[in-house]
Amino acid sequence: MKKALFFEQFEKGKVKCTLCPHNCNISEGKAGICLVRKNINGDLLSENYERVSAVTPDPIEKKPLYHFYPGNNILSVGSVGCNLKCKFCQNYEISQASVLDYSFLKSYTSGEIVEMGLSQPSNIGVAYTYNEPIIWYEYLYETAKMIHEAGLNNVMVTNGSINPKPLGQIMEFIDAFSVDLKGFTEEFYSNLTSSRLEPVLSSIKQIKAAGKHLEITNLVITGLNDNEKIFTEMIDWIATEIGSDTVLHISRYFPMFRINNLPTPQSKLETLYGIAKQKLDYVYLGNTKSKNGQDTFCPECGELSIHRFGYSTTIKNIDSLGNCTSCSHPIIKYL
Repeated sequence: MKKALFFEQFEKGKVKCTLCPHNCNISEGKAGICLVRKNINGDLLSENYERVSAVTPDPIEKKPLYHFYPGNNILSVGSVGCNLKCKFCQNYEISQASVLDYSFLKSYTSGEIVEMGLSQPSNIGVAYTYNEPIIWYEYLYETAKMIHEAGLNNVMVTNGSINPKPLGQIMEFIDAFSVDLKGFTEEFYSNLTSSRLEPVLSSIKQIKAAGKHLEITNLVITGLNDNEKIFTEMIDWIATEIGSDTVLHISRYFPMFRINNLPTPQSKLETLYGIAKQKLDYVYLGNTKSKNGQDTFCPECGELSIHRFGYSTTIKNIDSLGNCTSCSHPIIKYL
């Protein structure tokens, strides 16, 4: 365990965690909504510090990131706990577990993660993923700083439900963000995730303003967030507030955890893909075998830039600066 950052002490031994928008008031011996930040003797402690549920090399495309060092690998690291309670969570075994609930945790220091990152072939850095990395803040900050100093990249795969100050501090060392924008109404966030939409939108804008590489994922759940009018509003917001060059991954839902709705129909994915493509340059379909929405085409001249088959990636017509070889339009910021 390690003493947590971002908390305040107040009366009767309670603490207020200020890491995320829940701002949990935590009594002695209790943990916040994330299950891993606990009040012990009036101090907030990170119980999952150096506690790792999984560490494995992954294709960068699996995060998903399609415009950040495509075709390379990244060392993925996760722990337990989450500050959201998504009823459709695909990693609920670890995200909805405390340190005591999950018996397969292993201990790794930040230095050991750095050594693994440096030793992996074709590895560009470390991705903090699987569960929500923000609630692992102390370990995340320490490891990301060391990874940065070692000349590697840091990636956060996050729900974006983070307060501005801690997000601002960690961004010094994070090179790319994959943000899961789960829906586009406060009702959806309240009923399905026990959180709020507005702080996520604020985080996305803060990441964009900082000039960090950003890609957004939207898991489309049958009957819950697949309304085409609301989806169009989300696309309009992304295009206007973040930019038409924003990378969007539309992901297919399958029944998981507490939600048993039917899998997203392929026809619905194709419809939403068409809506998104009207305003955004780069739209992809995930969790599906559809041939549509896999490859990258230059939005200026239409030239095929990157061909993908599963997690196999082939760079076609992009120069060493990440620009289209036919018209010089910028496609990939990082190669």
